[in-house]
Amino acid sequence: MSPIEKTITGENTGIRTQPGRQAIVTEATIPLKFTLSEFAGSLGDFGTIIPLILAVALVSDVNPRYILLFFGIWFILTGLYYRLPIPLEPMKAIAVIVISGSIGSGEIAAAGIILGVLFLVLGYGRFFSIIEKWVPESVVRGIQLGLALLLFKASADFVFKDSFFFVLGIAIILLFLLLVHYRHIPDLSSICVIAVGVIGGIILHGIPPTSLIPPPQLVIPIPSDFPSAISTLVLPQVVLTIANAILATSLLTKDLFGKDVPPKKLSTTIGLMNITSVPFGGFPMCHGAGGLAGQYRYGARTGGASIIAGVIFIVLALFFTSPEVLSIVAVGVLGALLVFVGIEMGRHSLKSDNLPVTCAIGLLALFLSMTVAFIIGMALVYLLLKFRPKTSGDGPVA
Repeated sequence: MSPIEKTITGENTGIRTQPGRQAIVTEATIPLKFTLSEFAGSLGDFGTIIPLILAVALVSDVNPRYILLFFGIWFILTGLYYRLPIPLEPMKAIAVIVISGSIGSGEIAAAGIILGVLFLVLGYGRFFSIIEKWVPESVVRGIQLGLALLLFKASADFVFKDSFFFVLGIAIILLFLLLVHYRHIPDLSSICVIAVGVIGGIILHGIPPTSLIPPPQLVIPIPSDFPSAISTLVLPQVVLTIANAILATSLLTKDLFGKDVPPKKLSTTIGLMNITSVPFGGFPMCHGAGGLAGQYRYGARTGGASIIAGVIFIVLALFFTSPEVLSIVAVGVLGALLVFVGIEMGRHSLKSDNLPVTCAIGLLALFLSMTVAFIIGMALVYLLLKFRPKTSGDGPVA
């Protein structure tokens, strides 16, 4: 059976079948919805995406207009392709390195091209079949937990930057939690939080100027950009992309939707989006378990949320992408969104089959790095296997 067409029970799809029978469902049959809940969910990862794009644009020579434009295009394409709210995010390791150092657009483009080719090739091979066999669930859950802890850490920074709007955002989200529980209304907290942040930004800074996007320009890396990009940007990003953007996202999709999105499929779309976007001024992109948790937390259930997010990004890119417009949202509300995204991510990470290993990896990711946590976690699992016999199969069970 192909990965596109699969046999799943009617319980997983919402399709009723007679007892003892199964429904054959293809991904194309998953309906797209464009409700208020989907709109609210489409904003669920903005607290991660917008601050990273802003910071990268402020310290480098990349143009935020094209970053947002290609984000918008690929949000729409992934929504149509997966029919689920599979998120897009800037590649975090690259973004953090760019923010902390003097990295030019040539090196960024070189890194995006290299990673695009790499993940496109990996998506068509047997690489992820091997990875899934030998990387235990406890390690992937540990990466999820590490990301949740990093989100809490990032949200703490917003407390000091903009404590009033941070507390106000938290209060709005908690109010909607009560309303959803007792009144059974849709969770529109992300819409309200973003709206409050925009209104607050206008009150504090005034209405920003707007301008139209100029035609895109081809960014061609020079030969010397590639060795530097490999050592500085590509190597730190590869492990994080495999562990979080691909394996953890695939696992969380099963947790949240009961759908199987194979890792090799996620790898293929990551490859395609970077090859087609980065040379024209886009920023390296990937999927992400944190983004999926955020969109789901605020109401996204279908690819309609991704399409809505794509339209928002394209409109911002075409008409409203001066740095002043991007910084209009009061940053405190973005921190409030991150808190509840971290809670959603952390809740699923604790479904581990080896909680001590998962917790150790999460803490290592928080205090050291995702890459170090992944390597030490894998070593720990296989070390434990030396003192505990395998229960089944050929792969690790820890």
